[in-house]
Amino acid sequence: MKMEASPAADFSDEQKRYLEGFMSGMQVGRVGRAFAAGGPAAGSSEPTGPDAIHLKAQDKVTASGKKLVDQEKFKRELHPFDAYERLKDQARTNAAPSPADNFRWRYYGIFWVAPAQTSYMARLRIPNGILKHWQLSGLADIAETCGGGYTHVTTRANFQIREIEPKNAVALIEGVQDIGLCSRGSGADNIRNVTGTPTAGIDPQELIDTRPCAREWHYHILNDRSLYGLPRKFNVAFDGAGKIAALEETNDIAFTAFEVKEGFGVEPGVWFRLGLGGITGHKDFAKYSGIVVRPEDATAVADAIVRVFIEHGDRTNRNKARLKYVLDAMGHEEFLKLVEQRLGKPFARVPAEALAPRPASDRLAHIGAHKQKQAGLNWIGVSLPLGKLTCEQMRGVAKIAQDLGDGDIRLTVWQNLLISGVRDENVALVTAAIEKLGLATQASNIRAGLIACTGNAGCKFAASDTKRHAAAIGDWVDARMTVDTPLNIHLTGCHHSCAQHYISDIGLIAAKVPGATEEDTVEGYHLFTGGGFGPDANIGQEVYRDLKAEDAPQFVEKLLKAYLAHRASPEESFLAFSRRHEGEALRKLAEAEVTA
Repeated sequence: MKMEASPAADFSDEQKRYLEGFMSGMQVGRVGRAFAAGGPAAGSSEPTGPDAIHLKAQDKVTASGKKLVDQEKFKRELHPFDAYERLKDQARTNAAPSPADNFRWRYYGIFWVAPAQTSYMARLRIPNGILKHWQLSGLADIAETCGGGYTHVTTRANFQIREIEPKNAVALIEGVQDIGLCSRGSGADNIRNVTGTPTAGIDPQELIDTRPCAREWHYHILNDRSLYGLPRKFNVAFDGAGKIAALEETNDIAFTAFEVKEGFGVEPGVWFRLGLGGITGHKDFAKYSGIVVRPEDATAVADAIVRVFIEHGDRTNRNKARLKYVLDAMGHEEFLKLVEQRLGKPFARVPAEALAPRPASDRLAHIGAHKQKQAGLNWIGVSLPLGKLTCEQMRGVAKIAQDLGDGDIRLTVWQNLLISGVRDENVALVTAAIEKLGLATQASNIRAGLIACTGNAGCKFAASDTKRHAAAIGDWVDARMTVDTPLNIHLTGCHHSCAQHYISDIGLIAAKVPGATEEDTVEGYHLFTGGGFGPDANIGQEVYRDLKAEDAPQFVEKLLKAYLAHRASPEESFLAFSRRHEGEALRKLAEAEVTA
């Protein structure tokens, strides 16, 4: 039966979007019913082309009688990379996307974030987090003309641009490409921005410069469509053993540089130790199994791992679709056998004693002036207010890097940036210029390690305004006490844990908590302590539950005062202190400080 609206009908924009989404849903329903009937018709040819590996994985699911999640149906109905003209049409009419298109456009790096903001957010691809001064200046122009006039540095050493109206989406995507960057594949079921040691190539203690590895993997992804449309997102990181940690063990694939000693069956020298399955939002770090990879083989190994994940990842349940769950179900050794089959050779394996100790990271090396391996040169870490940069500040930083540095700007996973190649005699001048921009090169131990995700001011998943509450914690604690040791305080807005609350000294995850009455809820947090990364990797323990956001600064203060009063020695870190106490004991010590 055909239904037509009256020619005189005058629909609102919201009604028009409903009809568009309704018809898209009907089409998806037809696709779903075809899958339920047994997939492609008998006698149909086997899928070919770059999407074949994904179509075969989907067909295997439906042939077993299971149902694909909506996102898998969206991909099959209309592949995002075949829908660019549709995105351009929406830009011409300034139209918000349907739910299906909202998913598709993430392949181009733009995310519709309503109801938090009725606009897109764009996320870029910046391999190893390093860009040129003219690219940063160009991004400032793009953020000013297409977005809200600011950017955020993220915990993947990346930039986000926010408040992009639909009419500006295509201009932003193409403008970013005009300056030699891109946003392709930075969202949805794709391999995200590749991270590496931010001081790669300039760090006096590094074992390897991670930039060539990150660059090779970056372009390998960009130029192979078959590596898009995975069961879920995928993260890869390289750590070259520099002073600033890259948090590679929180990634699906972790390449951690080690020096392999002589006498263990492989050529001595620098190799990557391979870790798999990191996803700290699900309380898991990458697991290492003695496998070492030559740096020149890293891309081939990563490619093989991703393709095995494509074939075996869950396409029926988004909550179980990450690599961790394939490894849990299959076992690491069985998974690695499949990877070896795809590579056509076995992995090299060495015992733990074959690995020389790695140089330790410095938790404050991302702030202030530090000597490079090149004589007479320094990198200067710039402290950003919870990752935010105005366009004027971006242009200022770009100008400083051009005039007084080597022209590079290096983003870190700690939501800040570095200016490298500053001559000794110019350190004071660069510091003064940075301060003129309203930024700083020095920060208290509280602010140097204070990290927050976007929060509900710009993300629909977040339960609290994390950036505002993080700023309140910094203001409150800094005004009342001095912490004499490096400290990380991370606030994350939801279970996705973009700010990685589980691996910080003090981590807070947002929640709606009881308010004045049982029926009333307000913004709040659950608080954890004792999380760590690198050699100290561990998931934090819950200490407080259902804290109101307005009370969080006082509870952080109480915990820190308890630490300073009861630590075993001035050398005992907050991490060590919190780990030798159960949650209840920490609460008692904190409450005692308040009543003393």
